[in-house]
Amino acid sequence: MKADRLLSILLLLQTRGRVPAGELAARLEVSTRTVHRDIESLSAAGVPVYAERGRHGGIALLPGFRTDVTGMTTDEARALFILAAQGAHTALGLDEALGSALRKVMAALPAPHRPAAELAGSRILVDPDKWMSGPRPAVDLDELQTAVFTDRRLRIRYRHSGETRLRTYTVDPYGLVAKAGTWYLVADRRGRPQLFRADRVGSAALTDAPVRRREGVELAAVWQQLRRQVEDRPAEVRVTARIRRDRLDLAVRILGGALTGPPRTGDGAESPDVGSPGDGWAVIELAYPVLGAVRQLLQFGDSLEVLDPPAARRVMAEAAAALTAVYAANAPSA
Repeated sequence: MKADRLLSILLLLQTRGRVPAGELAARLEVSTRTVHRDIESLSAAGVPVYAERGRHGGIALLPGFRTDVTGMTTDEARALFILAAQGAHTALGLDEALGSALRKVMAALPAPHRPAAELAGSRILVDPDKWMSGPRPAVDLDELQTAVFTDRRLRIRYRHSGETRLRTYTVDPYGLVAKAGTWYLVADRRGRPQLFRADRVGSAALTDAPVRRREGVELAAVWQQLRRQVEDRPAEVRVTARIRRDRLDLAVRILGGALTGPPRTGDGAESPDVGSPGDGWAVIELAYPVLGAVRQLLQFGDSLEVLDPPAARRVMAEAAAALTAVYAANAPSA
């Protein structure tokens, strides 16, 4: 709606100062001509907005002009107060600042919207952590935050997965991302994007050099690129397995990232041969980057059987035999 668009323009100008018309058009997904018409509408309504031509021109408000949030809808107010439940501000040391900000927003909200906002904060809780995720290592984001907000290069000592020693890197940060309760530093290293888990950063130190980000590249774009690299890794090994129906829900929760499709369940009349559900069993299809990763399925014990390929069955058999030997060799005497 035009009213929502006018409010969005007003808030963007208050936040950003001078903004090129083309950028406003891109953010609002309208044409530049529509933006100029909206600016005329704001001006006619008494908003002191003006446009400057030239290379460094754009659209801006007269200095000192502010507006309140009386244009906020009930749903927008509710969404803002649910944000307080997401917890990311805790790791960033912003608990007190967030509480203060929300009190100010509440005071500025139109009276009819305040009950809905208060109710949302007490009735909706967002917990970003997975079930049974276990204790998390302490994460110190102070130096990483400073580098991100002051646009400085960062020297970190970092431990990669599966390694014990720390490696030293100089990186150019784009920002911090919280995903499923885990914080990541998104940065360029030697001009190439890379992901660093914050809980594996042994130490971090600011350098005197300004950050060297690739021109025109923003955090969201780099994050999406890195996320695709993680999620779209080639799966060289396709595995078919059967699992007992009473363990299927647990398997789907644990193996979700490896599953290639929904489980196949039968009515109990089918044969438990490869690819067919049997009595009390369901068939699942999985994909792994390397053959050895199939050992993940050992955690289901005799409730899961790998059916195909034969090489994966051999890996499971060898792993099970090695495990049996470990316990047999260390069995307590009677």
